Amino acid sequence: MSPAAAPAAGPLARLVAETGTRFVLAVFTNLRGKPCAKLVPAAAVDQLEAGELGFAGFAADAMGQQPGDPDLVVVPDPRSFTSLDFIKPGLALVHCDPWVNGEPWRFAPRVILSRTLADAATDGLELKVGAEVEYFLVRRNPDGALCTADPRDDESHPCYDARGVTRMYDHLASVSDAMNTLGWANYANDHEDGNGQFEQNFAYDEAMVTADRVMTLRYIISMVAEQREMIATFMPKPFSDRTGSGMHLHMSLWHDGDPVFPAQGRDRYGLGLSATAYSFIAGVLDHAAGMHAVLCPTINSYKRIGASTTTSSATWSPRDVTYGGNDRTHYLRVPDGNRVELRGGDGSANPYLAIAVQLAAGLDGVRRDLDPGPPATLADAARTLPPTLLHAVDELSRDRVVRAALDIGGDGVAAYYADLKREEFTAWHNTVTQWEIDEYLTAL
Repeated sequence: MSPAAAPAAGPLARLVAETGTRFVLAVFTNLRGKPCAKLVPAAAVDQLEAGELGFAGFAADAMGQQPGDPDLVVVPDPRSFTSLDFIKPGLALVHCDPWVNGEPWRFAPRVILSRTLADAATDGLELKVGAEVEYFLVRRNPDGALCTADPRDDESHPCYDARGVTRMYDHLASVSDAMNTLGWANYANDHEDGNGQFEQNFAYDEAMVTADRVMTLRYIISMVAEQREMIATFMPKPFSDRTGSGMHLHMSLWHDGDPVFPAQGRDRYGLGLSATAYSFIAGVLDHAAGMHAVLCPTINSYKRIGASTTTSSATWSPRDVTYGGNDRTHYLRVPDGNRVELRGGDGSANPYLAIAVQLAAGLDGVRRDLDPGPPATLADAARTLPPTLLHAVDELSRDRVVRAALDIGGDGVAAYYADLKREEFTAWHNTVTQWEIDEYLTAL
């Protein structure tokens, strides 16, 4: 009797073998945007593919679980396989979808985005996204205070400074080389508006691909910075007197491989857009306040939005819900007739959730055939964004479309997310800060 044939290797196992990978980081992202992982040796990748790798969801935090709940079992997406040889020889990463009791877990951000994309597909629409990833490179002083990693980066207007980019050449080039080796088509690396602030860009792609790449790039940037004894932070506003970090998202809808946004016949408001694009814009504007707790999900986010002055005299962070042409003061900018850029999100945003709620808002505008009206100036703005995280959570709780986007896999996610953010606000509010000591200690 001949021995039974060994089961065929799965697609992930084949990738591991072809690339000589020794270990795979099996990654999923929680609702706060934290990447959670286990390090899986190559010999056990078949178990990962078979759905045998479990996590305690409560320990991972912000995953809708209690200590007694069943394991999260992760299902890897081989399309997201990424070799990380430049971080550690033989290391790779794969993004995974958590499942519970044989079903995709509704509290998992990647699952939420996947189902939102499937909802768009029922209308024959596909979303493509480009992301701008901004961050600061810092170090800690002996007293624990943050300082710019490059001590000579002290210009009052450092944006695009050739010398600042050159001094960080090794870091920026390492990240750029990594992106290009992975086929992401890095096309620019620049010094941003704040001292110590940088941005590195890659080509747009399908929405899920871009969301995975944002998470992977944050990891790569952080690890490369650590190799040079720096800290890369995506915190929206680590310095009171400097511009904060955004995560601008460029969005376009497609149908059967063709772009939907370029003008088709009559251009209603002269921005080179189709009627569908204007309705998409109207939906995003209509739900801007409701989305804000997702796009700007931390206490610190609102110090970026609320900044009135910075060393460079600009904030680049919109407070008003407006749209217009190639004008970076708008919440929604239309650089050309192929895309719209949402400038309201910041560096702490979970890319899966941020893309999901924006798509849901835009689809609502398309399905209701909304009209955004003519492009407005800031002086014409009728609506402003929520001033604090607590206000933003209240807006989310009132917004039917945004709640439905988070609850797309089942009820309870939107309420759970809102509770997480209310608890975060309360924890901050209950902490006595140095500002209060300085302001009130001897004032009375």
